[in-house]
Amino acid sequence: MKIKMKSKNICCIGAGYVGGPTMAVIASKCPNYKITVVDIDSKRIDLWNGDLHRLPVYEPGLKEVIDATRGKNLFFSNDIDKEIRQADIIFMAVNTPTKTEGKGKGMATDLRFVEKCAERIAKMSLSDKIIVEKSTAPIGTAKRIKEILKLNSKNIKFEIVSNPEFLAEGTAINDLLYPDRILVGSDETPSGKMASKVIVDIYKHWVPENKIITTNLWSSELSKLASNAFLAQRISSINSLSALCDESGANIKEVSRAIGSDSRIGDKFLEASVGFGGSCFKKDILNLVYLCKFYGLNEVAEYWHQVIKINQFQKERFSQRILTILDSDISNQTISILGWAFKKNTNDSRESASIDISSNLLKKDANLNIYDPMVKSSKVKKDLVENLKNQGLSMKEIDTKLLRVRFFDNINDSIKNTDCIAIMTEWDEFKNINIDEISKVTSKKIFIADGRNILNPKNIESSKVKYISVGNSKF
Repeated sequence: MKIKMKSKNICCIGAGYVGGPTMAVIASKCPNYKITVVDIDSKRIDLWNGDLHRLPVYEPGLKEVIDATRGKNLFFSNDIDKEIRQADIIFMAVNTPTKTEGKGKGMATDLRFVEKCAERIAKMSLSDKIIVEKSTAPIGTAKRIKEILKLNSKNIKFEIVSNPEFLAEGTAINDLLYPDRILVGSDETPSGKMASKVIVDIYKHWVPENKIITTNLWSSELSKLASNAFLAQRISSINSLSALCDESGANIKEVSRAIGSDSRIGDKFLEASVGFGGSCFKKDILNLVYLCKFYGLNEVAEYWHQVIKINQFQKERFSQRILTILDSDISNQTISILGWAFKKNTNDSRESASIDISSNLLKKDANLNIYDPMVKSSKVKKDLVENLKNQGLSMKEIDTKLLRVRFFDNINDSIKNTDCIAIMTEWDEFKNINIDEISKVTSKKIFIADGRNILNPKNIESSKVKYISVGNSKF
């Protein structure tokens, strides 16, 4: 393969949470590269080309980077085939969901979008290219991509590079600008190493060389899954202890501080909560479980599967605690759900704890007031419908349940005349709830279920308010 060491034309297939922000930052740091992001979703591309305040992805700092690069060396296009033909380097940032049918259903990664992407690249390419596997994918995905490229092209040579993303939604731009590490995996052949160098040279424009790690393809693919598994494991570990704290009288914040003070452990990802969400943790751990089972490592598979089970246990436990503080019968009582995004500073609600907990409450005939500063009501409805469907409810039953849901565009209206305020996302504005004002507008007792432990119990002294948190309350 003739690798173009001066390759300056990049195409990224996939304009989602990974493709858009990643290419925007590369464009800002590599002004001599032409970067085009393409997607089959024309509406999404229109949003990327439109109003900076209505971009399809919300990330602090993203609109400023887009504003500085769009139309200069960063472009968004629907003409996928044209951009494939012109590109020297193609980043694949397409969706890799969990399989919903067939072998590996519910655990294995569904690679159909990756496979379709590879097939299209092969058929449209007129010259040799470097294909960068950016999507989170299981071990062996690069091998599958190679097979598809070879089967569907003639006399075109491709080199596959694995370059997984390590972005946390809400801090993605900062993570891209100041990464802990950049991982680049390739075949250990002369052409593979040359392709790796081409990708490394992109990141060297702003990332110190000692933070760029090169590995073989399999190590790179596994490292991404392993990183997310370790982070989720810490969350489930502290949440499992929060359950013990609730029963024993210990305080999870004090326990977390004591644990985190050990330099061997550290204090990150040790905040008890209602549970983790997002597009990666659950999906990647289930993929890891499937891989372990595939290789006959059943004990290892069960070890990692327990991380997911604890997360589900934590959400169910929080739902039950709301039922308990409202004396179990919540029919026709009103519960304010504050936050729908799975974490603050993002409009992503995938696998958000709010979805499961709100569905549980609706099934008990509660009335819900829902407010999130960034997630649209249409997305909330879609999440609820999908979740309730998966629980076996008919569309007629779901439509009836949705009549009990109201949406608000500000926090004050959403918590008026409510029986319980459930804090589900750690948005900064929720930290400043005025307890005194709430007490003035109602004659009944109000319960606050703080699923993120963001309020200070010492500031809640009203006789009309009962406060519970995660890992610091006992009934």
